[in-house]
Amino acid sequence: MKIAAIKKTDFESLRNLYFTVRRRSFSWLDPSLFQLKDFDSDTKGEIILVAYDNDIPIGFISIWMKDNFIHHLYIDQHHQGKNIGTELLKAAIVQTHLPVTLKCLENNTNAIAFYLKKGFVARERGQSEHGEYILFELSKNIN
Repeated sequence: MKIAAIKKTDFESLRNLYFTVRRRSFSWLDPSLFQLKDFDSDTKGEIILVAYDNDIPIGFISIWMKDNFIHHLYIDQHHQGKNIGTELLKAAIVQTHLPVTLKCLENNTNAIAFYLKKGFVARERGQSEHGEYILFELSKNIN
């Protein structure tokens, strides 16, 4: 696996990955809320790092640099649990500086467990159009 900045040729694969993983991960939401085109608008203006397996995109992280905010972290379902999310987080931290923050929907219990295991701390709660979220902060490097 390697991690690198997004390439123009990655967009179609990442649109599909983003669409598929969100529909699966956010099973409590109406699937019609998710569209293939969402990737482009939801990551506009962000730095995107991509995880590749044999030059095929298998995950990505996007960062809103101005606020050191991790906006998206998605891994193809067939590659989850293989340390790819951890490596993408490490790569994102190199691009920004600590602390970094992110929001995670309360119903996304697998993601919450992952972030807590990596050392993120819950700082506040809020409401979004998709439900309640937790704002997490990471102030130290991930091992």
